[in-house]
Formats: sequence, structure tokens, C-alpha cells
Amino acid sequence: MERPTRQKERDDVTERDPTEQEDVQTCPGYDSSTLIRSPDESEVSCEDCGLILEEEAIDHGPEWRAFNNSERESKSRVGAPMTQTMHDKGLTTTIDWKNKDAYGRSLSAEKKSQMNRLRKWQTRIRTKDAGERNLQFALSETDRMASSLGVPRSVREVASVLYRRALDEDLIRGRSIEGVATSTLYAACRMEGIPQSLDEVAAVSRVERMEIGRTYRYLSKELSLEMEPVDPRKYVPRFCSELDLSEKVQAKANEIIDTTAEKGMLSGKSSTGYAAAAIYASALLRNEKKTQREVSNVAQVTEVTLRNRYQEQIDAMGLGN
Repeated sequence: MERPTRQKERDDVTERDPTEQEDVQTCPGYDSSTLIRSPDESEVSCEDCGLILEEEAIDHGPEWRAFNNSERESKSRVGAPMTQTMHDKGLTTTIDWKNKDAYGRSLSAEKKSQMNRLRKWQTRIRTKDAGERNLQFALSETDRMASSLGVPRSVREVASVLYRRALDEDLIRGRSIEGVATSTLYAACRMEGIPQSLDEVAAVSRVERMEIGRTYRYLSKELSLEMEPVDPRKYVPRFCSELDLSEKVQAKANEIIDTTAEKGMLSGKSSTGYAAAAIYASALLRNEKKTQREVSNVAQVTEVTLRNRYQEQIDAMGLGN
């Protein structure tokens, strides 16, 4: 039998039912041929004769393009991403508070009562034991304090991971949940290089500064957290901004810190007090004078500490009388 022409093959395929075309597995002219799909998956054709068996197919893929795995993961939308800041890592369902159905119509009184019961049980089953309830409260407290401080989300993630480690290693026994949560947040700020002093973290916490410091030192030792001293220069931009000082003052303050730190004067000193003294000295040198009280209030250090660090830096710079 003579092989049908390509035009006849096209007519045969066109006359078929669309549902049958979707199930075509072989070419009508070449039974043993291989079917190939175009890169955009809009056409299916025969590799041997080039006959197009399917065209204008629906592309079920995403509307975006990705050229590597990291782009693909960042653009993929398959629900909320996993996060350490929630006790169940975000892998849960939430029953909407709106008493409406899928069409936007209000529910009947009987259905509203049923939905209220479902919401109540949903809240209960999310925390199956005391450990999860502990974690849920601690992470919500961490999120509250982080929001008050305005720290990035990465710090919240690190703080949540540290708290989970402390909980797994049973380091919370005998200590308050709020104290451990605050300590992990302070540790996370230091690990991420965010300039937040212990006093600033304690100001948004519900526990005393002494307890936070004690718990922080305990967790640092037990979790083997390698903490480097905070660089005073990280506090300079924020303090200068709050004091409404110019960039010249900021640059001079950094110069004072660099010069005096090279002489070993920074060892054992508070970073916030050291930065405040450098800013105070720089403001005097640049004729943008600020009072000691103004600078100490912004840095949350005492005026005595400010005066002592200031005098040490002036002497080291050779600017003393």
C-alpha cells in the first residue's frame, strides 16, 4: 500500500476528535517513529517526518522562567514557605475567621456554631504536648520583641533555631521562657552583626537585664556559640542619626575608634559606651556640640562612662590639654 502524503496525514489528524488527538502516541505514517515535544510544550511532532500531531496545547507550567535551581525555588509558589519562627514551621492549616462560604454568602447559625467548634479544636490540636506549647509561646514572644526592635527576619530565624536547640538539649529547665527567648534574640543579633545592645533588648523584654545576661552567658557556653566582640563602629550611624549629626562627625568618630582601638584601648570596654564617647569627641571637634546627657541617653550609657571613655580617647589621640 502506498504511503500517504504529508498533506493527507495532516487532514486525517485534523478530522479526528480533539480528545483522540491528545492520546496519539505514534505517527500515522511512521508507526515506529518517536514523538517529540517542543521546548514550550505547545506542539507535538514526529521526529522522522516532522508532522505536527498536536498544536496550541495548553501550557500547564508556570508563567515565569528560571535558569537555575535557586531561581526556580525562589519563584515557585506552592504555599507559604517553611519557617523556623513558627512552632509547626508553618506546615498547618488555618480556618478563616470569616463566617462565609466559597460564594461569599453568610453561613447559617448552625454552620457558624460548627465553624467555631472547628476553630477551637484546630487551635488545640496545633500544640499536642507541653513542649510544643512552650515553643509556641517562646516564638511568639521572640516575634513580638523582634518587631519592637525592628530587626530583620533573618535574626528572627536564627533566634528561633537557637531556642529550638536549647529546648532539645533541655537547657530551659529551671529558667523562664521569656528569659531564654530574650537571650536567644540577643545572641542572634550578635551573630548576625546587628547593633543591638543588651539594654535595648532588655527594654522590650518582660524580664530583668540581669537575668537576660546570666541566661545569655549560660546558653553561649552550653551551645558553644562563638561570639566575637561587637564592633563599636556599627553603632555610630544609628547614634549619629538619632542625634542629627552630619556625616563629617560620623567619619571622624570612626577615625577615633580605629586609632584608639589599634592602641588596645577597646579591650574590656563596652561597645556602646566606646562609640558614644567617640561621637561626643567628634562632635566637639566638628563644632556640632552635643551635651553629654544627650549622647548618653541615645547610647543608653551613664554620663560617667561617657566621660571616662572620652578622656581616654582624647589622651590617646593626643588632643588633651
